[in-house]
Amino acid sequence: MYDTSDFKKGLRILFEDGPFQVVDFQHVKPGKGNQFTRTKLKILLTGQNRELTFKSGEKFGIPNVENKEMTFLYKDENGYNFMDQTNYEQITMTADDIGENTNYLHDDLKVVILIYNERPVAVDVPKAVNLKVAQTDPGVKGDRVTGATKAAILESGLKVNVPLHINVGDLLRIDTSSGDYVERVSQK
Repeated sequence: MYDTSDFKKGLRILFEDGPFQVVDFQHVKPGKGNQFTRTKLKILLTGQNRELTFKSGEKFGIPNVENKEMTFLYKDENGYNFMDQTNYEQITMTADDIGENTNYLHDDLKVVILIYNERPVAVDVPKAVNLKVAQTDPGVKGDRVTGATKAAILESGLKVNVPLHINVGDLLRIDTSSGDYVERVSQK
């Protein structure tokens, strides 16, 4: 069992008969009254966020959650297909299950699939991924001091703002927590 003093970012708890993940929290000690904890929780089954307040010391169960490392294979009309590299078991998930992380998937990307009661419910992607530019205006040399940007569409369909010197086919590192351009990666 967990209680509010165990809260940390990423902690998974059982609340209202479902798995939740702590996105953010704040322990509050008012001058008068009892302590409480403000939280932002992600519902792992739906991907939605909820803001809730709990009394200090409130107890929560431990969800039956398993993390399984898998590799993204491809997307087809049935959904997104992943394979376990140890036993070659494959699973298919819908875009609703994966949420915004669909923007960061590319072939052979290693991800962590969250399994709740034998059912895949969420995908955790790495903190940064490398994606190719599929479409953007032609690159412009010079004028790099101003920090001017232009729009680019990446191979996964994600739209990001990039510096003017970026061209179609360039490999870019993207921060998956914010969806922002980090740097251009040299291709070997």
